[in-house]
Amino acid sequence: MPSQLPPPPLAEKLDELAVSRRISDNLAIVHRLFANCGDLKVLPWQFGTGLENGACSIFLDTLVNHRRHNDFKDALQNLTTTRIGPAESVHLEQIVDFFENHGTSEPAAELIDTVDQVVSKMLDGCIVVLIDGWNRALGFQALDIVKRQVSEPITEPNVQGPHASTIEDLDSNIGVIRNLLKTSRLKFHFFDTGENSRRRVAYGYLDHAVKPATLDEFRARLEGIDTEEILDVSYLESWINNKRLSPFPQVRYTERPDTAVAALLEGKIVALINGSPSVLISPANFMEFFVASEDYYYGIVYSTLIRFLRLSAFIIALILPSTYIALTTFHSELIPTVLLLAILNTREGIPFPAMVEALLMEFFFELLREAGIRLPRPIGSAVSIVGALVIGQAAIQSQIASPVMVIVVALTGIASFALPQYNMAIALRILRFPLMFLAASFGGLGIMVGFLLIYLHLNCLRSLGEPYLSPIAPLNARRLRDALFVPSRRHARQSSQKRSADGQRP
Repeated sequence: MPSQLPPPPLAEKLDELAVSRRISDNLAIVHRLFANCGDLKVLPWQFGTGLENGACSIFLDTLVNHRRHNDFKDALQNLTTTRIGPAESVHLEQIVDFFENHGTSEPAAELIDTVDQVVSKMLDGCIVVLIDGWNRALGFQALDIVKRQVSEPITEPNVQGPHASTIEDLDSNIGVIRNLLKTSRLKFHFFDTGENSRRRVAYGYLDHAVKPATLDEFRARLEGIDTEEILDVSYLESWINNKRLSPFPQVRYTERPDTAVAALLEGKIVALINGSPSVLISPANFMEFFVASEDYYYGIVYSTLIRFLRLSAFIIALILPSTYIALTTFHSELIPTVLLLAILNTREGIPFPAMVEALLMEFFFELLREAGIRLPRPIGSAVSIVGALVIGQAAIQSQIASPVMVIVVALTGIASFALPQYNMAIALRILRFPLMFLAASFGGLGIMVGFLLIYLHLNCLRSLGEPYLSPIAPLNARRLRDALFVPSRRHARQSSQKRSADGQRP
């Protein structure tokens, strides 16, 4: 049994340990490394005159298509017959000479020199062939993993435009992007991370569109990441962020290939990882979180109005609860008399001040939102809707919260859902509570101080060296106009060409 083999000495590093000429030595190391792995398969076979030459195929049964192994043996037999000589007269020297001087039998195969490469190829879903008497090995790609079919984007649904999304396969995602952006200027770089996971990471950019300083900063941020266990593309965010404790997102995510292509045309850098369906886009600025790719698939007037609606939703989700607290607690004279009487009438019998009332309702709303996300999809939406109705009605009838407060909290939650980027909505959920405390303590002055602190933080924030508030600060009138008003397709193309020209300048 493999587990009964004596453990071979592994004093040397695997990447420095060459493949041995003896199959038994190589198999002993493989058996030790993959001890207690029930999916390790070793299939011995012979070739040559009288079948005196030994060989074996080693692979992980859970990663490999079994038919590929049989196809490989048939192809090798046909190869030796047609290219080397009759199968019964093939010798080891002829096999070695062919593979070392003429190449492998198929494009997906390559020569292997070290034991570390043998292990890596097996973990990548390859069939590794060891031949007795030869100090090299052959690796044939035979990965057979079930992949998720391309479907509509889950986090970015749309009515108009492409409905394809990225999936968990890195090569497929890059292939889709290259199919949409057919130019040799599109560059992709690959590297592996993690000692155990060995995840393949790729980042791409459009040459002469991305700023060299931005690209250098991105590469500098990723230094040393090859030793980290990266399981999802969102893990890269902590390495790229300029200020990790900032509530505002400094990168964007998308599952839409057209959004990734548009970002590349604007001089952005995209990052992907095998096993993650999302594409990371950096650098990101504040105004980009209110832009959706669907804006460019409708008329200019409608898309511009929708963009202003998103900006209004951002303001509502940020300050509506704190504004209500400040008005009812400190500035009741600013409320029209009829409306003030209506609010006082609904608050009659409420035992809590407006601040405590708002905190309770916000807590219940956040709890329902998390429950709706974590529950299975068929019942998650039903639980969220029914729970909101039941808790809201019960809170009003038991005089824990007033109807106006329920409306304020509901409008705040709906406004946060109107933002295209979910991570910006998370920032609003965090900042809403400090503003509520400032409003309860100092009224309108506290809200102004909170806004001033947020603006100063945004003004100091950088994303890969780029100002986060650009084009607001520093002010760029042309880009600010494009950010607020959806430009025509012709104007958008001219702006993209202008940005590409700016990227060429050192």
